[in-house]
Amino acid sequence: MILYKTNEEVELMQISALLVSDTLAEVAKIIKPGITTLQIDKLANEFILDNGAVPSFYNYNGFPFHIITSVNDVVVHGFPSEYELVDGDIISVDVGTIKNGFHGDHAYTFIIGEVSPEILNLVKTTKESLFVGIKEAVVGKRLGDIGYAIQNYNEKQGYGVVRDLVGHGLGKDMHEDPQVPNYGRKGTGMLLRENLVMAIEPMINMGKKDVFLDHDGWTIRTADGSPSVHFEHDVCVKKGEALILSNYAPIEDAEKKNINLNTSYYA
Repeated sequence: MILYKTNEEVELMQISALLVSDTLAEVAKIIKPGITTLQIDKLANEFILDNGAVPSFYNYNGFPFHIITSVNDVVVHGFPSEYELVDGDIISVDVGTIKNGFHGDHAYTFIIGEVSPEILNLVKTTKESLFVGIKEAVVGKRLGDIGYAIQNYNEKQGYGVVRDLVGHGLGKDMHEDPQVPNYGRKGTGMLLRENLVMAIEPMINMGKKDVFLDHDGWTIRTADGSPSVHFEHDVCVKKGEALILSNYAPIEDAEKKNINLNTSYYA
């Protein structure tokens, strides 16, 4: 069942989404070689609690951590651990919050130090494809238009668009209808109506699209061991232009100020 939001509910959801953005900005300030992903989890949890919210992911279907940290070939659902980040790693940090009864849920991929031009292009293309998809999230378009736009943008670069995992509706539950694939055909799928809120989240592999579930029952990795990149925004369908409820600006600002992070693909 599709749950369309009132304008007042959309405003409440934006508060949750922006708290996720602010949490990711705090993460961007402290990421560096030598920090463990468990330390990042601790900082994010404390920041969320200090801002009057709770982490969406903790104990969700038994997930044992507060945020998701997916490094290199991990597509999504990576466990924070004692792993120390090193120069050349890429890490997707996925954060969820519950505030005022509504979820915010989005993700950002960071580059630590120097990486190959190929990885820089993968990060750049995946991030750009998110906004290409968001442009299609307007009244009168169809769900397949979003997926087609993301798929086409990435496959032109030869990248693998993950099929096994998709975006989703968002609201009082973290995963609501509809599912929002990053692949599809133009003009197919449900008609988009105003105030449908979705998490749009391209998950793109440098190699093939295939993935597998690791032994922990959560971590999803690329089947060929290639790097994977994940970006995600919370988006509300509107007439003419989608409303992005989350905000990358504070994350990018913190990222640029952190000498340990590589933002050269912005140029």
